[in-house]
Amino acid sequence: MSCLEDETRQRGILALFLFRFYLRDLITQVTALNLGCTYSGTIINLLAYADDMVVLAPSWQALQSILVVIEDAASKISMSFNTKKTVCMVFNPCDRRKIIGDIFPQFTVAGCKLQFVEHFRYLGHLIDSCLSDGKDIQREIKALFSRTNMLCRRFKICSLQVKLKLFRSYCICLYDAAFWSSFTVAMYKKLSSCYSKCMNTFFGYCKHNNVT
Repeated sequence: MSCLEDETRQRGILALFLFRFYLRDLITQVTALNLGCTYSGTIINLLAYADDMVVLAPSWQALQSILVVIEDAASKISMSFNTKKTVCMVFNPCDRRKIIGDIFPQFTVAGCKLQFVEHFRYLGHLIDSCLSDGKDIQREIKALFSRTNMLCRRFKICSLQVKLKLFRSYCICLYDAAFWSSFTVAMYKKLSSCYSKCMNTFFGYCKHNNVT
């Protein structure tokens, strides 16, 4: 759940520190609720990194109850919500026999109805309602091609050592790849092929070379 626009300067040294104290009471009230999803015996209902927030709940009623608490706590610190960027996602049980419904009433925050989506981006990682990593791998493929094309335009005539440094810095940055656990062999081959093509293009190798 995305939220507010703070008065501190973005990327400032004290921005995250001050923002954490600004939201401390709100986060405390939400995490103190006995509502949320259980993981290893611990109830989790809120993930927060700076102003990027995700609310977790096992049912429609539980999530709406948490949103009411958040809205009440936010009003006390004069915090406004960006409801255009706030969305909802439903994760169905792995056992389809436990699905009791696939249509839910819309959630409301600050008098606005929230949109249901099939996937959304959180901290750069594309999360899919089917728990598949295919869309996130496809996003990484597009990003790898884009970064490689940028390097080719600006640093095509640089030395090999400079190119190696640039490619390692800008193209081998799959920091979210450790989360990939559900994808097809075809998608993995697309990523491998993309990497090979980018290497060949930037370093001027023959397109038939296999650099993977």
